[in-house]
Amino acid sequence: MQRPESTPHMTFSTTLKLANIALLVLYPVAWAAPLMRAGLLPLFSLDEISVLTGLQSLWASDIFLALVVTAFALFAPYLKTIGLALLHFKLLSPRLLPTLHILGKLAMADIFLIALYITLTKGIGIGRIEVAWGLYLFTACILASIMISWRTETALKKRNG
Repeated sequence: MQRPESTPHMTFSTTLKLANIALLVLYPVAWAAPLMRAGLLPLFSLDEISVLTGLQSLWASDIFLALVVTAFALFAPYLKTIGLALLHFKLLSPRLLPTLHILGKLAMADIFLIALYITLTKGIGIGRIEVAWGLYLFTACILASIMISWRTETALKKRNG
């Protein structure tokens, strides 16, 4: 059986494409999932906090901060994922990959902020915080997106190299 000739167009692995498309489903799940359970003093019950409930609370109290967090937590990672999908299916120019990297860095800043809030709250000792499964899912989505981006860039370098 004869092998078909390779085309000059970039082809990305099916696994890479499917992993990226899976993020389009997993991000909204991570946004709704509980990131942490927080309570004031040990006497009160713990309330679950998700990205979405946190944003709802911010919109009611600080619109500017809500805009910034919405950009970092929702738009940056999702736009990066959509951009990578478009790139994988040859609907976006590889020249826009640096822009997608910037979006990824903004999304990672959100994980840093959540970790900082947890550390500060635990250090103060007034309230109680328990990390929930949604924080791990959200972090995994961000890290998977970084890995997919890196593998995409590596494939592009091999093609052009």
